[in-house]
Amino acid sequence: MIAFTAAEIADITKGRLDADPGITPLSVVTDSREATPGSLYVAKPGEYADGHDFTAAAFSAGATLALVERPVAGPDGAPYPSIVVSDAVLAMGALAAEAVRRIRAARAAANGELTVIGITGSAGKTTTKDLLAGILSLHGNTVAPRGSYNGEIGVPLTVFTAGTDTRYLVIEMGATGVGHISYLADMVKPDIGVVLGVGTAHAGEFGGVDNIALAKGELVEALAASGTAVINLDDDRVAAMRARTSASVVGFSAEGRPDAAVQALNADTNTDGNPEFDLLLPGEDTPHHVISRLIGAHHTGNLLAAAAAARAAGISGADIAAALSSQAAASRWRMERTERPDGVTIINDAYNANPESMRAALRTLADLGQGRRTWAVLGAMLELGEDSIREHTAVGTQVVRLNISRLVVVGREARALYVSAVQEGSWGDECVFAETADEAYELLNAELEPGDLVLFKSSNSVGLRHLGDQIALPPQTPQPADERSTLL
Repeated sequence: MIAFTAAEIADITKGRLDADPGITPLSVVTDSREATPGSLYVAKPGEYADGHDFTAAAFSAGATLALVERPVAGPDGAPYPSIVVSDAVLAMGALAAEAVRRIRAARAAANGELTVIGITGSAGKTTTKDLLAGILSLHGNTVAPRGSYNGEIGVPLTVFTAGTDTRYLVIEMGATGVGHISYLADMVKPDIGVVLGVGTAHAGEFGGVDNIALAKGELVEALAASGTAVINLDDDRVAAMRARTSASVVGFSAEGRPDAAVQALNADTNTDGNPEFDLLLPGEDTPHHVISRLIGAHHTGNLLAAAAAARAAGISGADIAAALSSQAAASRWRMERTERPDGVTIINDAYNANPESMRAALRTLADLGQGRRTWAVLGAMLELGEDSIREHTAVGTQVVRLNISRLVVVGREARALYVSAVQEGSWGDECVFAETADEAYELLNAELEPGDLVLFKSSNSVGLRHLGDQIALPPQTPQPADERSTLL
């Protein structure tokens, strides 16, 4: 972390200093349970809890300074050492922006360089971030988000883990409205911007897909003329973003677009469902063969995006191909494969879900399941707004048309998916609706057989990833539901 004194933090955030001006925090946390000796604790109000209520816990764990929106008194009645600001989240952003500026300046003074890469898109951000960080880390100190830290809180927290020895800073950028990515991009000022796709995830929050495209394109708009925009030419809305940037543009395509500088030639998946292709990169005449350890043809686009960004950062094609071929999924619940001792295979892809990723996961299940009994355990895709029923209906139809053997739909928010599968032609015990994850657990625990292949997929807050974890364990003797903890 870049060292800031309390006095400097107050100046940067335009806050009121109620602490020793010389206090210099060693880390920044927004969760009191993560506080360690020397932490700056940010007491932000939340949807379900107010961080100010946990200030005492943070200081008990070793925090030495707090960023607060109102003074918080300790047991002796005196306020904890604090900087009082009008908005703690915006203050974090201001501090992160200054941290990036100082890292750039320090590296330039030492004849070094900081390269900041921003990644956005409706699906694939975390996988692409992990792949890119895996490539870059072989060539310099690389900082990337933990998990899916991609918002107005997660991006600053990622920046705060960087220092003057950081060569590459990879930033995942999420948004739930127009203007959010502009705010994040202004904070970190990326040199390279990657746009993966414009899907229907969060369409309800954005007010439509056109607004999603408007928001995602804010990343390429923020790039300087000296920067590089990496865009997915297989998505027409992303391809149109070429007109929205003054930066150099590098297009990638998994579908053979002839105008793409980065392509996957002879693309296919092997018997384990891993993407395999010849990687064509700009400035290199000879393609490099890639055999990914990820699961699903839909990851080809993510692999190409990471490759294009790494090439824009100056990494050779040979090094990029080698790194892509060596990496498995680095973050949990993204096509995470588990082989049970009894021969049941679990694919847990329930970290998140939208119509595009749901269709891709189901196609992978069908491809991998040739000659096996396949199960799709599906929950709701949230935040689709008025498109929710239509999109869930389409998924139910797809399950039947892909000849998935068994469908288990979990939760009332996904019931349209179940109804459409039944109407499309799945009847009897081929299709089951479970009100709760406990009901689904009982069914799966009783009926899974050696050789079965099971996919779990839902939006994050639905929680089917936890059900997937339970089923990935060796089979258990069925127990009454009240003797097990609730899975959702």
